[in-house]
Amino acid sequence: MKTKQQYFYNALLAAAVTLLMRTVGVSFNVYVSGKVGAEAMGLISLVSGVYNFAVTLATSGIHLATVRTFSERLKQSDGAENKRCLAACLSYAAFFGTLATLLLALLAKPIALYVLKDARTLRALTLLAFTLLPIAISAVFNGYFTAVRRAYKNALVQVSEQGVKIGLTCYLLMVAAPKTVEGSLLAILMGGAVAETGSFLFNLVLYLFDKRHFRAKAGSVTHRKINVAAVALPVAISAYMRSGLLTIEHILIPRGLQAYGAGNSAALAAYGTLHGMALPVVLYPAAILSSFSALLIPEITEQQAAQNRREIRYIAGRAYQTALLFSIGTAAMMLALSGEIGEVLYGSSEVAYFIKRLAPLIPIMYLDTATDALLKGLGEQVYSMNVNIADALISVILVWVLVPVLGIHGYLITIYVTEIFNAALSICRLLKVSGFRPRVSRLLLAPLGCAIGAATVAVPLLTRLSRSIPLGGGVLAFHIFVIAALYLLLLILTKTLPTGDIRWLFSSLFAKEKSAVREK
Repeated sequence: MKTKQQYFYNALLAAAVTLLMRTVGVSFNVYVSGKVGAEAMGLISLVSGVYNFAVTLATSGIHLATVRTFSERLKQSDGAENKRCLAACLSYAAFFGTLATLLLALLAKPIALYVLKDARTLRALTLLAFTLLPIAISAVFNGYFTAVRRAYKNALVQVSEQGVKIGLTCYLLMVAAPKTVEGSLLAILMGGAVAETGSFLFNLVLYLFDKRHFRAKAGSVTHRKINVAAVALPVAISAYMRSGLLTIEHILIPRGLQAYGAGNSAALAAYGTLHGMALPVVLYPAAILSSFSALLIPEITEQQAAQNRREIRYIAGRAYQTALLFSIGTAAMMLALSGEIGEVLYGSSEVAYFIKRLAPLIPIMYLDTATDALLKGLGEQVYSMNVNIADALISVILVWVLVPVLGIHGYLITIYVTEIFNAALSICRLLKVSGFRPRVSRLLLAPLGCAIGAATVAVPLLTRLSRSIPLGGGVLAFHIFVIAALYLLLLILTKTLPTGDIRWLFSSLFAKEKSAVREK
């Protein structure tokens, strides 16, 4: 039986690495945006819309299918069927990865000239086509390591990939690439393409060492059919529709901004500022939460297989408590320090403006991440994807209607409407299938009061203390620490975060013996 310790250690490792990677990624994003400008960032976002659809086709739901397939078979055969499971998952990934590669390579020219209407994207799309097969196969290995609780191996791959990407991209930007928007675009994408290929090879090596942990025992191997497509295809079909709609949305935004009155360069710059600069900062702290949420999938899948509804409700309650305590504090911090964050990271009041406008949405966005993970673990991935399709369709309609009239503010309104819509439907579904009944006063109202109190006390105090000190990274870090410390203190004083929960966390991390799962 798996222990809470194992889950927490894996989750903490994944969170630490993801946070490190997100920190490096945001820092790298700051460097790149300063090097190439907002127009190039907008062009990257435009290409990314098409590329993300190609990645969706290449992976076609294989990551989730791998996690669920291995989690279920591990419970039943203690690893004896791992080889067959992996072969089935890799065959599926190889087919769709190859298909996506051929389609993007063949259609790069018409997409660049007639869909994106920017010839500068042609070579970028052609280059990206050859990363799709490695990405699809890597998704299988990533799902395998998640299912068998080897989070550190996924962490090693992430670190190495990011290191290769950043090192090569910086070299190309400084030495090899032409000093043009297209040259900058190709340099950034080339670094990522080489890193993706390296990750595939590293994943393969790690698996070859890992498979020795599982030895088939006499009589333990069965010949039950392993139907990966049954899990992956419903997710994939929904993902195609959603990703296609998102691609249309990202194409419509610059066009809508041009219809509002901006020129092509100005439209790409505004789009790049919001989508390529402000939004990554807002989503940066979610690295911690998303790591814990991703590892909930195999945990809750096992509890569902054992029909342990009490444990499912318990996991859902802990996940919601963590998500809301963390996200509400993060939102207060972003709202209070948006001006400082925009100035320190980008030297831009426009980025600060967008961070401030997006900050109130953070609790909804982060809670939706945890909810989606719980629903996938309960086998509700088709419902989640249907909600995501409806979300994307509404987004396309709103962008088409609002952006030409309201400009970039129309896109902000679109983000708010769709995020609230998605989260509301997902939460209602989770409450229905899990039987979990949250206490709104404890989970939402109490931390909201603590966050407001912490920001209200901290901001005037920090303003007085920092009047004679130049604003920089150190000052910003100190301000974040003060608000976080005050928020934590208020949570403890108001018993919103009971000391019993803190003791439970430490006992889960440092218990010497395996803790049994609660009985039904």
